[in-house]
Amino acid sequence: MAGKLYLIPVPLNEHSSVDKFPSYQLQVVQGLKYFIAEDLRTARRYLKFFKYPEIPTAEIAILNEHNNREPLNHLLKPLLAGNNVGLMSDAGCPAIADPGAEIVRMAHINGIEVVPLSGPSSILFAVMCSGFNGQNFAFNGYLPAERDRREKNIRELEKTALTKRQAQFFIETPYRSVNMLESCINALKPDTLLFLGADMESTKPVYKTAPAKDWQKFQPESIHKKPVVFGIWPF
Repeated sequence: MAGKLYLIPVPLNEHSSVDKFPSYQLQVVQGLKYFIAEDLRTARRYLKFFKYPEIPTAEIAILNEHNNREPLNHLLKPLLAGNNVGLMSDAGCPAIADPGAEIVRMAHINGIEVVPLSGPSSILFAVMCSGFNGQNFAFNGYLPAERDRREKNIRELEKTALTKRQAQFFIETPYRSVNMLESCINALKPDTLLFLGADMESTKPVYKTAPAKDWQKFQPESIHKKPVVFGIWPF
């Protein structure tokens, strides 16, 4: 009989408290031997966060952007042998904006039970805090890094938000968050609402919605080198 694939949410940043996670999740993590994660060092830090008893004994397989196009059948071996396995992302919920989704798909194909656990998601936090349409929204991942293409993409998302009444959300890496904000200000119509959620679950998170024209007053250093979720909604 195959084991279960547990989808383990992890903290969004180092300021998170283990008390925010259900005690059941801690019990599940502490009872696992096999894990799949994006980075070995980060995975071990999360195991410490979850008070894993013997971190050196945990067997952690790596799945990231460097191998997600290669055959991944070897990652299912512990599951097919009857062992439970935990899938962790680098931040927040696994399989959302990370390569873990491929493993989840493969688990379903191979008849392996998938068990999602409760935890933080920056994308859901953004939808909740934005004031935008929570019944019809789209998450678009990362936009192009090149400025002209990025601003063209932003205008396309703005048009979609208006014609479909569908809120549009996307994320940006910490080192490009300020550039993304500048592109949003440049590309959006003055009255289009722009949401920004940064450094979520920290001691000083940023959650702000305002017309694009008003973001000129925003101090961009508050999001410098911080992960950010952006949202667009027609006024």
